[in-house]
Amino acid sequence: MSKRIVIDPVTRIEGHAKISLFVDDAGNVSDAEFHVVEFRGFEKFCEGRPYSEMPGITQRICGICPISHMLASAKAGDAIMAVSIPPAADKLRRLINLVQLVQSHALSFFHLSAPDFLLGWESPAAQRNVFGLIANNTDLARAGIRLRQFGQEIIEVLGSKKIHPAWAVPGGVRSPLTREGAAKIAAWLPEAFATTRVALDLFKQVLTTHQREVQLYGNFPSLFMGLVDPDGGWEHHGGKLRFTDSSDSIIADQIDPKDYLTVIGEQVQNSSYLKSPYYLPLGPTCTGSARWHASTSVHTWACPKPTPNSKTSSPSPMARSLPRSSIITPGSSKSSPRSKPSNAI
Repeated sequence: MSKRIVIDPVTRIEGHAKISLFVDDAGNVSDAEFHVVEFRGFEKFCEGRPYSEMPGITQRICGICPISHMLASAKAGDAIMAVSIPPAADKLRRLINLVQLVQSHALSFFHLSAPDFLLGWESPAAQRNVFGLIANNTDLARAGIRLRQFGQEIIEVLGSKKIHPAWAVPGGVRSPLTREGAAKIAAWLPEAFATTRVALDLFKQVLTTHQREVQLYGNFPSLFMGLVDPDGGWEHHGGKLRFTDSSDSIIADQIDPKDYLTVIGEQVQNSSYLKSPYYLPLGPTCTGSARWHASTSVHTWACPKPTPNSKTSSPSPMARSLPRSSIITPGSSKSSPRSKPSNAI
């Protein structure tokens, strides 16, 4: 007999969500839905507000990645004012964006993912959390907490607050980096690099021991969107838009972000307040009663039963790095070439 299994709440995310699993008569999962059940309303209550307020308002969308929303709104304000921000302000914005990535990814890996990966999915649920990780490997857990602390404290050094700093504004930033702040960053970097390398080594081990999951999880045809520089290298604050498909082919490149409305559309879902973006020139692939699904861990969207020609876009941590041709890493003296993920179709 077919039935619906509801997982509510989903806890390892920012916000409120639930999951519905639809099981057919044979006992197999025939479909699944991810529901964002929290209505926010930012698009509406921002209407009519002064553009200078947007960096402060929109970063309240999230307590984990407020910097992304703050910078996006500040850049929109730059465009409204038709100004190019000073080089120093651009570098400082880039710095705060990068340390946000550090604290956000440290939270994702050490607090939310590592308990599953390192303790095992079969370990007791009551122990499969950061406290269980502390009991199992105190030094590793402490290093992960310290890595996130590094990111948050550098955000505080720049913006005077760890969360929701009123710092980036249309036209630049409110305050410079002090000599004391620069010294604090320099002193903490060796520890942060060392912990990051430990995390990467652990994750590589997980990929080796979880080959079946690597091949199955998130394995669907999709488009990828990210920012690149004029040579196709990775960008995160500036640059132009590039779209690639799951075969690594570039389908659109060097699109000015101000023209995003010509390339990005949104589809409203019946089962969630989360919208699904798609590459506008090719149109949405899910229509009628078809459901849209979301993967909360990487913020990717795709049709539940995609076809080889699916044109749904994945704007996510993975998707933001896949379209680039190369990236400069601290451990290399030259640009590291892009590699195709093993689960890409």
